[in-house]
Amino acid sequence: MHPAATRLEAVALVRSGHTVSSVARQLALPASTVRDWVTGRTTGPLDECPRCTGASVPEGPYAALLGYYLGDGCISHAPRYDVLRISCDARLPGIVAGVSQVLREVRPTGKVFHVSGPGTIVVQGHWKHWTCLFPQHGPGRKHERVIALEPWQQEIVERHPGPFLRGLFHSDGCRAHNWTTRRVGGEPKRYEYPRWQFSNRSEDILGLCTWALDLVDVPWRRSGRWCVSVSRRAGVARLDELVGPKR
Repeated sequence: MHPAATRLEAVALVRSGHTVSSVARQLALPASTVRDWVTGRTTGPLDECPRCTGASVPEGPYAALLGYYLGDGCISHAPRYDVLRISCDARLPGIVAGVSQVLREVRPTGKVFHVSGPGTIVVQGHWKHWTCLFPQHGPGRKHERVIALEPWQQEIVERHPGPFLRGLFHSDGCRAHNWTTRRVGGEPKRYEYPRWQFSNRSEDILGLCTWALDLVDVPWRRSGRWCVSVSRRAGVARLDELVGPKR
């Protein structure tokens, strides 16, 4: 019997675009075994929780999914499983695809569902272990309770701050063009400049955002009660590089 972590890694690699043969060679496994795991013909327990078994989660995708969850996510209970829901703007298919991808990478054996609503597409997955991966879940709205990362989550974000920021800014952030006027030679002149903004009513989540920005040396400022802004040209360029376009 192969360890659950090996089986999960093999399935994740194939679903990320690698061939069955290349994954089999990389992990020193029979190709038929990898194929059975991917197609579901195996009888092994592929659905084990990494937190319950002591296995590692795919850190980059998890950091991004954590950001999406803190921004626009929630977990609700069903009779046999929990439902992780990430609400996405229906006008931004790239974000919908990005959330779907990291959800598949974090839980390779699960299915990803899209539920349409007015102006919204909810990306969701069903699993009884979502609260193991997201211990921040609790009763009430996130801004009405304490949101703090566990030490193991902090370590993952410290190693992967870019994906975490992508999840935050692609859920509760925006990239806008601002303008101002200055007098040059006695004449008013208009200047335009881009900036990123992250808005959330949870002071704890805002603090996690600024902490992650500090990790990547992106200067920020609090531009409102519930808003963090990145306006300096170098900071905007760095954040563009880390999180990519919101579309």
